[in-house]
Amino acid sequence: MTQPTRTEDHATPAPHTSGAAPPVAPPPPPIATYKSRLKSGCNDLYHQFDLGIPIAALVRERSDLIDAVLCELWEHHLGPNPEEAALIAVGGYGRQELQPASDIDILILMAPDAELTRPLEQLVTCFWDIGLEIGHSVRTVADCVSEASNDVTVMTNLLEARLLSGSETLFQEMRAATAPEHIWDSERFFAAKAAEQRARWHKYGETAYNLEPNIKENPGGLRDIQMIGWVAKRHFDAETLHDLVGHGFLTEHEHQALVGGQTLLWRIRFSLHRLTGRREDRLLFDYQRTLAKQFGFCDGANNLAVEQFMQQYYRTVQELNRLNEMLLQLFREAILLHDDVGPPVPINKRFQSRSGYLEVTSPSVFRRYPIALLEVFHILQTRPELEGVRASTIRLIRENRHRIDDDFRADLRARSLFMEIFRESNGLTHAIRRMNRYGVLAAYIPAFANIVGRMQYDLLHVYTVDEHTLTLVRNLRRFTIPKHDDEFPLCSAVGRRIPKLELLYLGGLFHDIAKGRGGDHSTLGARDAWDFCRLHGLSEFDSRLVAWLVEHHLVMSMTAQRKDISDPEVVQSFAELIGDPNRLDYLYLLTVADARATNPERWNSWIDALLRELYYATRRALLRGLDNPQAQDELISQKQAESMRLVARYGGDPSACNALWLKFSLDFFLHNSPDEIAWQTRQILSADPTHQPLVVIRPVTARGGTEIFIYTRDRANLFARTTATLDQMGLDVMDARVMTTDDGMAVNSYQVLDQDGEPVENELHMEEIRSNLTASIMEQGESPIRVARTVPRRLRHFPIETRINFSADEPNHRTIMRLTTLDRPGLLAEVGAVFQQCGIRLQNAKIATVGAEVDDVFFITTEDDTPITCETALACLRREIHDRLEGQTKQS
Repeated sequence: MTQPTRTEDHATPAPHTSGAAPPVAPPPPPIATYKSRLKSGCNDLYHQFDLGIPIAALVRERSDLIDAVLCELWEHHLGPNPEEAALIAVGGYGRQELQPASDIDILILMAPDAELTRPLEQLVTCFWDIGLEIGHSVRTVADCVSEASNDVTVMTNLLEARLLSGSETLFQEMRAATAPEHIWDSERFFAAKAAEQRARWHKYGETAYNLEPNIKENPGGLRDIQMIGWVAKRHFDAETLHDLVGHGFLTEHEHQALVGGQTLLWRIRFSLHRLTGRREDRLLFDYQRTLAKQFGFCDGANNLAVEQFMQQYYRTVQELNRLNEMLLQLFREAILLHDDVGPPVPINKRFQSRSGYLEVTSPSVFRRYPIALLEVFHILQTRPELEGVRASTIRLIRENRHRIDDDFRADLRARSLFMEIFRESNGLTHAIRRMNRYGVLAAYIPAFANIVGRMQYDLLHVYTVDEHTLTLVRNLRRFTIPKHDDEFPLCSAVGRRIPKLELLYLGGLFHDIAKGRGGDHSTLGARDAWDFCRLHGLSEFDSRLVAWLVEHHLVMSMTAQRKDISDPEVVQSFAELIGDPNRLDYLYLLTVADARATNPERWNSWIDALLRELYYATRRALLRGLDNPQAQDELISQKQAESMRLVARYGGDPSACNALWLKFSLDFFLHNSPDEIAWQTRQILSADPTHQPLVVIRPVTARGGTEIFIYTRDRANLFARTTATLDQMGLDVMDARVMTTDDGMAVNSYQVLDQDGEPVENELHMEEIRSNLTASIMEQGESPIRVARTVPRRLRHFPIETRINFSADEPNHRTIMRLTTLDRPGLLAEVGAVFQQCGIRLQNAKIATVGAEVDDVFFITTEDDTPITCETALACLRREIHDRLEGQTKQS
């Protein structure tokens, strides 16, 4: 039935469809009165919510109000007891679980020969006219059977059907016709719903820990609770979740946890609907801060209110996820296996397998031998044929977690077994994920409990701290598995020569364990790691290595992304911190795994190349000897010789090459590789000098990005115009190297990636870039280009202060400006415009975006190529950039 055309204030009365003379139509329903009634009812719900009335009562009250309105309108249009039709609530409305803006799904069930088209059209139109968003279908019993037989979603909706008004006979016929003995027996229904849940979880990334979770569809969300209810209703004819206690699937405590989790999610969903004025199930950044305040959270010294609120949410859905896993396994045994789980296969005195799942030999195992709480996970590692832990044993693990106390942790058997888990060659990732899911990891390492479900309110960390940590360990494991060698060849090669992998994994496990405790989490975490390693019998040397890794786990990433690693002094300083090649290997693997586990979408070929370049440069420095650093002039001489060899290989003229290089500063050779020097030199020498600007694009470089090379007569706003054009085209500048020759030519090189973090390889796209840049550079006038792209929604919710700091780079005779601010379109163009205005020459730029925060480093001089030492000039530059960027933020 198509949606009818809406009427004005009153619905047109239905014509009489049988008999000779039509009866007198009743007065039309007062649309405005119903609108007012619905609005008043909604406001009353909000008032009760603020008073703390239980949410279960409010969703039922909302359903009752809709019942009353729909039934009155139904009787008005079809009479008090029509025998040929029934009004039926289905879906969430059928369960009597209506949030303020929930969809109201109804089924209009009709007898096959009913002639009610006109009154039903008027009825549905009236529903819409009074402001109800009705999802409706009109079917006969036969239609219901046909549709439900082919679609488990339709069957699920009918499963929750509730008669509102009309023919009881028709309703019961439909219930009987769609019963399990006719369509969708409980086995097929369970299998279909389980597959449906797996597909939904896959769609949402297999994790409950998304930055902006969907509280209904995400793993651990309301849909998972509904899934349990649907299966219980279909197989056991259960009316409530508590019925599962009577059937032995839940304990009272587990039922309370399930209902408690549902209550929190209902309250959050109620608040979202109220806040947005529509059906909204996503916990977007737009709403998280407001909801945190509404739920009574306040900013703490080490934890924002929004982080506390989200941690409560994440811990709740984690618990719901555990219960869902356990119940689905119990349902599988009861429904698919018909409780015939097969004979036990002994493993040892404490454990056995049954139907491929590990279980205890006796319910008293953990009470009599608490160390078995760790043994579970080691057995799963050594017996990969096991599919998991049997639900009854999961329940026993959770009921006995309290036995993991100080005495347990001090027990040599427990310490040895824990280290065996980390030394085992198979199954470490699955083992520690299960340990975390069942609460054993937080019990064994109390400091870990603090990071379970802990989120960080930024765009960089897309997982909670515990999920990030376990993903990092997984990444480390993949470096050691031969079938994954093609993913990160260097990491795999380095991983094969790591002498003790368990030290690497422990460094990963502890690297963020002190997040949210105040102070430097790296320093605090290093102390935790040292104490843990010594307690677990590691040597002083090994313990120091693990603690050192935790303390310095950020330094390699920061050096690669925020410093000029083409500078020998930067590499030498980093190499002195590392000390020896063995530590470098450990730290390199930890750094790559950490970056990929922080935000997989932010990992790209550019970051990969930076870390790889720093790794090789540092390894050379360490092998050369820390007391024998490479001099800058020696490095430049080597680069020039290698560059000349490459130019000559491609037919270049050495004399022309030397003549060109005489115009270049030494910085050009210091900050570019021989390959880059040779390629740029060839482009200039082979180009027609009368055709400028020269814009050349190299799709993929050794540095992981696309190089855009520009050679043209220098002009004041060249950097600003270039970066604005690139930004307007959706390209991210990762690195900018800007130089002016002695004869006034700009030799500028930009490394860019597209918005997906990939190099630009499409020929048409490259030609478009070349054409736009050429037109922009040739355009007369000094005014910079304004970037028209708007600030992305997500970025608007992070109040990041603009900070500008200066430091001296004395060996290279320049000033370093570090800019921290909110990421936004046109940022580099704005900074370039200020440089132009203030007479600043940009030599190099390192561009780093960390979530919503930009952390860019600019290497600048005066127009005479001297460092900027005047405090007044620096203060003026700081003020100009701050005012320009803060003003731009307010406008957007």
